Amino acid sequence: MRKSKAPSSRRAEIQHLYQCYTSGQRTLPACALLRFLHKEQMQLTANTETAENLIDRYEIEERARESRFMTFEGFLRYMESKDCCVFDQTHASVYQDMDQPLSSYVISSSHNTYLTGDQLVGKSHLDAYVCALRKGCRCLEIDCWDGPDMEPVVYHGYTLTTKIFFKDVITTVEQHAFEVSAYPVILSLENHCSREQQEVMAHYLISILGEKLLRSPLDHPTTGDLPSPNDLKYKILIKNKKLKPQLKAEEASGTEAEESVDEGEDDDDEEDEDLQTKTKFWSPSKAGSKKEVVVAEALSDLVIYTRSVKFISFTHSKDNQNYYENTSMAEKKARKLAKASGADFVRHNQKFLSRIYPAGSRTSSSNYNPQEFWNVGSQLVALNFQSLGLPMDLNGGRFQDNGGCGYILKPAVLMSSQSSFDPGCSHHRLKPTHLLLKVISGSNLPVPRSGKALDPFVRVEIHGIASDSRRKSTHTVKNNSLSPHWDADMNFNISVPELCLIRFCVRDQTGLLSSEFVGQYTLPFTSLKKGYRWVPLLSRDGCSLDPASLFVFVWYS
Repeated sequence: MRKSKAPSSRRAEIQHLYQCYTSGQRTLPACALLRFLHKEQMQLTANTETAENLIDRYEIEERARESRFMTFEGFLRYMESKDCCVFDQTHASVYQDMDQPLSSYVISSSHNTYLTGDQLVGKSHLDAYVCALRKGCRCLEIDCWDGPDMEPVVYHGYTLTTKIFFKDVITTVEQHAFEVSAYPVILSLENHCSREQQEVMAHYLISILGEKLLRSPLDHPTTGDLPSPNDLKYKILIKNKKLKPQLKAEEASGTEAEESVDEGEDDDDEEDEDLQTKTKFWSPSKAGSKKEVVVAEALSDLVIYTRSVKFISFTHSKDNQNYYENTSMAEKKARKLAKASGADFVRHNQKFLSRIYPAGSRTSSSNYNPQEFWNVGSQLVALNFQSLGLPMDLNGGRFQDNGGCGYILKPAVLMSSQSSFDPGCSHHRLKPTHLLLKVISGSNLPVPRSGKALDPFVRVEIHGIASDSRRKSTHTVKNNSLSPHWDADMNFNISVPELCLIRFCVRDQTGLLSSEFVGQYTLPFTSLKKGYRWVPLLSRDGCSLDPASLFVFVWYS
């Protein structure tokens, strides 16, 4: 239950609703409460028992409880409870089918996980891994380089970012991997180490992770090809390049076996751009001197279901790629492919894992909008978790679903083998879903440091396929942080609601064309509850601003 009572305007709005159903009486009988649940909250399966359970839970006046009535105080308590949150509380625990292959899920993924700041002079810190794991992240990136005294280090190569020891990163992962989710963690290694230090890495992975490290294929995965999140519970997977079988034979016979780096993300066109960006800033002498990395057998042996290979084309993947191989590409290349051949991208991602990462030119560690790559079904859409703002708000909204476990089952529209879905095409359904959002009021909005009351307005954003993405704003209420009242109706037509996120953003109007962020809340359309609901507000870094909230009415058909 929420901590504090609503200010007078919210209370007045709830009082008005209450009086509509008491028919002039002082209390609300269970049958009238049931009528309210059916008519206003659209809980069509509710019955007398549902109404009586609510009375038992929220009514504290004993006589009313025994008589199966609800006083206004009990009704207010119910309206302010989790039962009336805009986010469907049944989605706050794992409810989706977790027995599909890994490729059937979008997976919470981070880029340059070790950084707490920008990519050029930021700090590398173990806390960044703890923080990402606690936010439900399931794919962590580790940039590995040769360190002193045969101790591999983790940092953003060719830059002034600080360094941390690889063994400390692995120890931290081991300690926190399954704190908030039982589902598998993928360690995406960007491996620049010599063969000798890769052997040290393999030793640490085996000795520190122990039983948690997946070291051989499963006997009977549920789904045949890639195993499912359930198959891999409490397991840590290594994503890296792997030696080809003939190379292993050559190594055994003492021949010099070289598998060059061109199988993984590091040699993608735009990863080169990433390297050039770094060398341009810091070490001109190193530009163009990228040496080929040979995969050590000990490390290669730890790569089971997540072998990195270079993306060439969708046709090449269809004909040559194995189910246990995955590709990585920078946002620019992925965006081009999504625009030019969206349907092929969707089909590719039905079978294979693909990882998208931010362009190397984003030296300040800014993020792209992840929605454009979820729209084509990419699983590992990697973001800089340390960079706050819209992309991380969307990530937080997407992955609070399914119990915050870091795995969200892709909707049928992205998985159907019968129909061909292209997110770039506008008209997907003959009849779009109509969404009505009435933004009624706000309460207890956080006041800025200056102490001056806000001039708040609410912006509602729909993030989905391009033709569904829209935003609308209420008018601005002057000088009222405590209980601003908007009563604004917003109508949206949405053709692919199952891909959509809804973001409520409260802003403070600071000038004619300027405004500042106050708080936001993002959730999947599929987790949206109908009826009169309150919207909890979060700060820029995703922390609760309780008791700050919005009061809204939601209807869709």
